[in-house]
Amino acid sequence: MPDFQYHHQPFNYFANYAPGTAARRKYLRDAGLGSDPSTNRLIADIDAGRLPTVTFYKPQGDLNMHAGYADVESGDRHIARVIEHIQRGPQWANTVVIVTVDENGGWWDPVAPPKSDRWGPGSRIPALVISPLAKKGYVDHTVYDTNSILRFIRRVHGLAPLDGVVARDRAFARNGLAPLCDLTAPLDLA
Repeated sequence: MPDFQYHHQPFNYFANYAPGTAARRKYLRDAGLGSDPSTNRLIADIDAGRLPTVTFYKPQGDLNMHAGYADVESGDRHIARVIEHIQRGPQWANTVVIVTVDENGGWWDPVAPPKSDRWGPGSRIPALVISPLAKKGYVDHTVYDTNSILRFIRRVHGLAPLDGVVARDRAFARNGLAPLCDLTAPLDLA
């Protein structure tokens, strides 16, 4: 495949997720270009209501909207198709979809990020929260980082925070800033 990007495939570097292994078959799905559920395991699992409680999805290289080799329009069409399947699927009533982009065609955020630790948080990342639980017509101006997704997952499932997220929150506090939030503000979870 000419657009295959090894550096965007972190699981290829772990022996237990290598092609042909049981863990790869169990945990990794190909969403590819096609909408045929017989060849697209992610779409097949969405349509059948077999997605795990927490699922991460990253489009392949030519659909990831990265400047220089992908385009925003194709990426938007692709992710809209995946979301449409989720919305029509049997798990939709209790689903929260969080869509983030890092470059969105090369358009970086021009606003300086808040100071926290030596790694960032870096440029602000636009996100869409799509869910039947989302507040209607609500635009959230809360400051989040990508760890906010982990905060959300761990809060909803009653899990303790991850050490790295706790360290990031402490770094914000040292700089006089409140810890970043957990993405619950745009949701009606009551």
